[in-house]
Amino acid sequence: MKRLFFITLAILGTVVVQARISLPQLFQNGMVLQREKPIPVWGNAQSGATVKVTFRKKTYTATADAQGRWQVVMQAQKAGGPYELAIAEVGSGESTVLTDVLVGDVWLCSGQSNIDVTVERVHPQYDASTFDYENDRIRLFRVERDFETHGPRADIRPTNIHWSRLNRQNSWLFSAVGYFLGREMFRRNGVPQGVIVNSVGGSPIQAWLDADTLMQHWPQEFARTKFYQNDAMVKAMQEANMKASNQWRQQLDSADPGLVDHYADNSYDDSHWPLVNVLVPRHRSLSNDGSNRPYHGSFWARQSVNIDAAHAGQEARLLVGTLFDADQTYVNGQLVGTTGYQYPPRRYTIPAGVLQEGSNSLAVRLITQGGTPHFIPDKPYKLVFADGTEVALKPQWRIHQGAQMPSCPQMDAGGQNLPSVLYNAMLHPLAPYGIAGVVWYQGESNTGDGNRYAQLLQQLINGWRQLWQQKSDVEASPAKPIPFVVVQLANFMEPSERPQDSGWSYVREAQRRVANQMEQTELAVIIDLGETVDIHPLRKQEVAERIARCFDHLIWHPGTKLSPQVVDWKVSDAEGCITLELDQPLQKATTATPMELFEFEVAAADGVYTPAKATGSGKTISIVSPVKQPQRLRYAWKNNPLKANAFSLEGLPLSPFQLDLNR
Repeated sequence: MKRLFFITLAILGTVVVQARISLPQLFQNGMVLQREKPIPVWGNAQSGATVKVTFRKKTYTATADAQGRWQVVMQAQKAGGPYELAIAEVGSGESTVLTDVLVGDVWLCSGQSNIDVTVERVHPQYDASTFDYENDRIRLFRVERDFETHGPRADIRPTNIHWSRLNRQNSWLFSAVGYFLGREMFRRNGVPQGVIVNSVGGSPIQAWLDADTLMQHWPQEFARTKFYQNDAMVKAMQEANMKASNQWRQQLDSADPGLVDHYADNSYDDSHWPLVNVLVPRHRSLSNDGSNRPYHGSFWARQSVNIDAAHAGQEARLLVGTLFDADQTYVNGQLVGTTGYQYPPRRYTIPAGVLQEGSNSLAVRLITQGGTPHFIPDKPYKLVFADGTEVALKPQWRIHQGAQMPSCPQMDAGGQNLPSVLYNAMLHPLAPYGIAGVVWYQGESNTGDGNRYAQLLQQLINGWRQLWQQKSDVEASPAKPIPFVVVQLANFMEPSERPQDSGWSYVREAQRRVANQMEQTELAVIIDLGETVDIHPLRKQEVAERIARCFDHLIWHPGTKLSPQVVDWKVSDAEGCITLELDQPLQKATTATPMELFEFEVAAADGVYTPAKATGSGKTISIVSPVKQPQRLRYAWKNNPLKANAFSLEGLPLSPFQLDLNR
């Protein structure tokens, strides 16, 4: 017994020694340090201990404070590597050596789900060879999604993607924007690149703001977060919600005749089901009873697919577009795939031996807990075989109701969208890690309060810059603040020929104004890269290229052309004409052949907007006012201004904007 006691003490002693010195999750083998700036390195050690940091034959020392925290600031370095970074606690014999450390540029990509969208999601948009690219000088780091109501954390959670080398395997589930940005910046500068992604789908900007800012400017916002600081209460709510969801799903499954009568089987006779073109009109609800009321429960859709003898029995890829909301998809009665929510594309593998020559049944069971079950148009619906042969699915499906349910009761248990909680868990712990710039790609979740988004965004940019300065332990200097690139919201939803008082437009205008007004801030305009039916457009390589242009303009080459901007205007009362002067010429718009432009609207003092005819000629846009005494002008002020066609010579779009013509 005594021997076991000493063994236990020895083990515990070893744990204590190993825990005497520790580093944040960001400091790992393969990391990228920011070039040409002082480099903070920090961690924890025994209180009062002296910590020695050695990098490239130069040593720096610090003393751990009463809480064991220490930090050194290494001198700025030129791009290069790989190197070793050694950290040792003097006198204890404990040390850590990080290997394969590069020095280059580090980019922090933050926001909501359009940063989250992965390479795997967008890869069909591009040639397959696009993703054969490998580069061990580009490293990828994904901050694990997390939130915290009680205040800023000292470190982030361990993550699966930590300074991974860029290749197909490591990047497949990484942010597509981050992936393409790393590639593009390496192409431009030829130095090592580090891309840190910390984003959360559906998150509002308030979740990324610090508590002090919210308490000062938006105290009613932060009161919600304080309410959820009772951990026991939140846990009880979450458990109750889980039980309710499980009960709802069990009741649904037991009541669904499709599971009892085997609607998914090839032998099932669906001839009495109505045949419906599910893709026309757009967003048609399968449960449409004329009221378009939310439907809770399950709905079934079936069709038969003919397979020739040459492909019978082969493995195939089944593309079932995008569906609302969750689905279970069957081929000849065999479940081939399931997705729990609406946004991911349905790409399912049909195993070898399932498809047979002749008729094969395809059945989709849609499950909704609110909203209307439907198929999303303008997405791929087909089977694809290994030899490239494709079999298109028909737009006509046999449809039948499964089981209709009451709504599932759920309590608001707080979560990742509360004010400050993402700042606390995912942003604050990253500072003061050296970065070259920040990408902010967010706003979809704030389209309901676009009028105050400008103030919120300005506070976020200022707050993040101050955080890095305060924690960097570097004396204040006239150095420029951290560069920010704000990605403007893309076009989305059904286009309209009539003027719209669009919440999306108010956020775009706020993003434009903040980028114009704040130092070291630029706007990446992507009003032409969206999709009518998808809030997550796939053209992320083009988005990353425009972000890279903005950073190039901010940091290295101020002459880099960005999207055109209005620099002056005048109103001619006599001619009823408004003339805009741009900072650069428009594409296909010359003095000899003015180009017709669309999506301009003018309002008089009554604030009622009317479409206006416009033409472009070089750097000038001329608008014929449809109203007397025009007071306001706006461009592309719609959810999805598909006809907007004012582009620079480089093919970059003019940003949506609104002008007070009286200045």
